[in-house]
Amino acid sequence: MAKQANLYSFPSVKDNLAPALRAYVISCQEAGLARHGVFKVAVSGGSLPKTLAQALLAPPSGPNDEVKWDKWEIFFADERAVPLDHQDSNYFLLKQELLDKLPAGTGQPTVHPIDTEYLDDTQELADQYEQALVRSFASRDSVKLPIFDLLLLGCGPDGHTCSLFPGHELLRETSAWVAPIEDSPKPPPKRVTLTLPVVTHAVRIAFVATGGGKKEIMKQIFEEGAGLPCALVNEGAGERASWFVDNDAVEGVSYPRRPFSL
Repeated sequence: MAKQANLYSFPSVKDNLAPALRAYVISCQEAGLARHGVFKVAVSGGSLPKTLAQALLAPPSGPNDEVKWDKWEIFFADERAVPLDHQDSNYFLLKQELLDKLPAGTGQPTVHPIDTEYLDDTQELADQYEQALVRSFASRDSVKLPIFDLLLLGCGPDGHTCSLFPGHELLRETSAWVAPIEDSPKPPPKRVTLTLPVVTHAVRIAFVATGGGKKEIMKQIFEEGAGLPCALVNEGAGERASWFVDNDAVEGVSYPRRPFSL
């Protein structure tokens, strides 16, 4: 039987979840650096950047607890077709919550935002972002899919992740690395997103979901699956997917929690 996604549940985001997420991210960082000397990560938006900041801006507890920002290469798991200083921009959100708060002297990550020259043409916007991945992960000829060291994702109240929405035809995309979406059921409608095969081929995937408002969709994801995008990632990635949630988000969910350890 295929191994299942890991579900880690914590009493408090600040006191328990954030330190565990930090430890997990740093372990993924070290594995990435051992593999190829850089740490390639993709990040989504929503409430995730705020929780990431809680985890990663904490002072290190020792020499094995260091975030090596200058070795990070940050991409966006999805992005809205808006200027980079727009309130809806995932880049803007990550910059505001995390990147602008990096301590001086820690080095800076390499960040890959969308090319806003193509905001009026989402297909071209997606193609240009795919080319950024090609330049980083090698040519399309030599790799079928880019393999991120870590994807940091959220979970929407409808079970969407990245800009992959329930029942959308984009879930059937198999060849593109980055795809446009013009009819997102959640505004703004025009976006680009990593495709499901790219998401499920990451070395590690960490979902962060918090708050009692998530418990109904969490029941559906973990008990029913129901073709929800988050459930499809769980199915495709198995034990490479880990969920960092607070107890409120999984109240009443009958899926085995695991004690967190590395």
